[in-house]
Amino acid sequence: MSTSSDPAIATAATAPTHETAVVLPANLHARPAGQLARAAADFTSAIQLEYADRTVNPTGVLAVMGLGATAGSTVTVRAEGDDAEQAVTALAQILAAAE
Repeated sequence: MSTSSDPAIATAATAPTHETAVVLPANLHARPAGQLARAAADFTSAIQLEYADRTVNPTGVLAVMGLGATAGSTVTVRAEGDDAEQAVTALAQILAAAE
């Protein structure tokens, strides 16, 4: 069997990945979900939110609200791509400031 020399595979494997965990100060309701969706849409990286073994794309308000994350729970923000670090930082700040 031959090995693949596809540059797309090599690029995907070396794309920068960043993640952080945030303890929510309030329930994840419509307002912070909307803020997350708007912010996530500004980045080119693939972004994910994870809570209680569920993972969603934060560009959808309903998907974010569907996580059901409540005050005091920990949500993980993960991103992969050229602006992953900035994406994780921006979304983590929104989560940390949720009211």
